[in-house]
Amino acid sequence: MDRRDFFRNTAVIAAAQGVGLKAFANVLEDDGKAQQAKQEQQPLINSEPMLQNYAETSIGVAFSVTDMANGYVVFGEKEDLSDGRKVYCGGYRMTDMNNDCMLVRLTGLKPATRYYYRIGADRISYKGGYNMKVKENVERETIYSFRTAGKAAEPHFCVINDTHAQWDSFCKVIDKVHELNPSCVVWNGDACNTEETVEDQKQIFLYPAISRRDYASRIPFLFSPGNHDGRGLANRHLERIWMYRQPEERDSRYWDLGRNYAVRMGDIALIGLDTAEDKMDTNPKFANLYNSGPYREAQALWLADALRQKEISSAKFLVAICHIPLYDPRPNANPGDIAPDDKDPAYSTDFAAWQRTCARLWTPLLEKAKCQLVITAHQHHYRYYAANKERPWAEIVGGSPDCTPEKPKNFPTVIEGRVEDGRLRIDVHNILTGEVKETLYFEAR
Repeated sequence: MDRRDFFRNTAVIAAAQGVGLKAFANVLEDDGKAQQAKQEQQPLINSEPMLQNYAETSIGVAFSVTDMANGYVVFGEKEDLSDGRKVYCGGYRMTDMNNDCMLVRLTGLKPATRYYYRIGADRISYKGGYNMKVKENVERETIYSFRTAGKAAEPHFCVINDTHAQWDSFCKVIDKVHELNPSCVVWNGDACNTEETVEDQKQIFLYPAISRRDYASRIPFLFSPGNHDGRGLANRHLERIWMYRQPEERDSRYWDLGRNYAVRMGDIALIGLDTAEDKMDTNPKFANLYNSGPYREAQALWLADALRQKEISSAKFLVAICHIPLYDPRPNANPGDIAPDDKDPAYSTDFAAWQRTCARLWTPLLEKAKCQLVITAHQHHYRYYAANKERPWAEIVGGSPDCTPEKPKNFPTVIEGRVEDGRLRIDVHNILTGEVKETLYFEAR
């Protein structure tokens, strides 16, 4: 059937069934109105704010909405926000109106400075490019605060990992974090499982099923993704929930490396790397949908530049953080470079237990910069490997999301780092028992 016949026949059918089509259209219209009314009955803002991408002169604020909205943050240095400045979601040219998540990036901030903020949003009626209006404004009364990174910031951080939406464990981990009250928290991967919808992602990051709903409203977070954080249709675009830094905050060569970070806090420099998938790009399970190899190589170029930055090179302590370990002495631990499909009878798993490719790309640069410690995750079992002559950096592997007494060796961890008496002190907190599993000290480089 050619194009003209198609339209002619469609018109005949429509005329013959005109009454039915009209009734169907009315049903659709009524359903749309009912859905809109339902949305408008819900609070427009339905989560606490989450502080993302801790940095010296910028920070991100994310929160969830239930309807088409234009979100914003009012922030300032005065506790009553009498000096408040309003910044809307999105970047240049136009805001990011949507009905899921407001991502507001505050830039041009002062290092090591206390700021106060509150969140708000306009409910938008949008019926076309010339038919839009603000239907309602909602501004939260609660005023939160945060402190930016920098040389004068308190050198105190925590690392959590492999939470996998296990809420009993996550609740205990977050309670320990708030007890320790660090300058920032690094979420070292596998916050997700295989999320297919934005709603699933919001339930993980913006309103997790824990009692402390404002868990990230005052303590900023950094994020080093794990292999699971890229699995599932929604997780392929995790930046819709967990923002990248703005392009002007990154060298143009690295605009696509939105998960890497180099942050100075007091005498500590934190370096964030993304080990990506734990399977080869050639593994047929993934239908050629991953491109981890070039991604890791690009990060090596970024890392070389980041380590040369004055605020990073001058820090007394250099700590690198990534999800999959960069070292494992066990001969049966799969190194993640077994092509094409990760299988070899010599190894106990058909996925990477550690990342030999990343180690070859990144650790020579870290060694040259005299990195003292690499904090990793992924294996769901706490391990510590001290530095030696062949490998001059130590490695910590964080614990598991399992919080059951029947598996005492697979305890969740909060890894705490702070400077004490001129040394970097690391306490590994066993969340299952409430005890400190291990205390480690590192001398200045």
